[in-house]
Amino acid sequence: MTQILSVRDLTIRFGNRAVIQHLNFAVDPGDNLAIIGPNGAGKTVILRALLNLLPYEGVIQWAPDAKLGYVPQKIAADRHLPLHVNDLLAAKARLLKLPGQDVRLVADRVGLTPELLETSVGILSGGEFQKALIAFALLGNPNILLFDEPTASLDELAEEHIYELLRDLQRERHLTVLLVSHDLSVVYQFATKVLCLSKGKPCFGPPREILTPETLEAVYSAPLKFYEHHHDALVRVRLVDRPHAMRRQYLSLPRFDLLFEGFCQFVISSGDLCVHLVVGVAAT
Repeated sequence: MTQILSVRDLTIRFGNRAVIQHLNFAVDPGDNLAIIGPNGAGKTVILRALLNLLPYEGVIQWAPDAKLGYVPQKIAADRHLPLHVNDLLAAKARLLKLPGQDVRLVADRVGLTPELLETSVGILSGGEFQKALIAFALLGNPNILLFDEPTASLDELAEEHIYELLRDLQRERHLTVLLVSHDLSVVYQFATKVLCLSKGKPCFGPPREILTPETLEAVYSAPLKFYEHHHDALVRVRLVDRPHAMRRQYLSLPRFDLLFEGFCQFVISSGDLCVHLVVGVAAT
């Protein structure tokens, strides 16, 4: 299979400080690559280098047919400008010389109603604004989407809706996705490959190989914590239609649980009680 992205010996510096050093990884068409690591590890920096928005050393090679869409974590513009969502989308459509119908199609697909299209971006909810950014990225029909923590400022319900939308878009449009995320449960469920960044040596591979207690402790430089629950609750989660969306409601798991479609990961005891690894939150 021809790789859609190949990164070789990538080094990114700010002055005399190297944020990323000699990084190598590759992405195949249809992959969902999750980029994880502690704050300051260079996750957003990598996305900006891939978009050629900052200087770097090494090789970043996109396939000839690669068309990129980018959903930033935030935008620098003042959200309180008198700018409607439709104005934002129409401006990009005009730049790309797209028909007006394309704006309506992407708006419909992400759930932006006609009322929301005529709403000022400054009064949108976090989830609505994120949908507007996704629609903006979809204009031009990209085959690769880069997301920088798309749910960082959203509440839990809006977060679930956005991740469901991303999953559906990837399946429907056969997209390749590069996703910066702090939510390890989402990474474990949706990613096909994981790139871990830390002050030590980076690691790259499938989630089941990378998201181990030993690797996560090294990446986050934090002691491991665990969360316990009983298997009878897990059975209830396996019976619902949307196990990812419902698991916290049924189990009250913390944000960084690693439950994946009804299977227990990182089990350190047997019987009716299992123990999940928790990173970055206080044990309960």
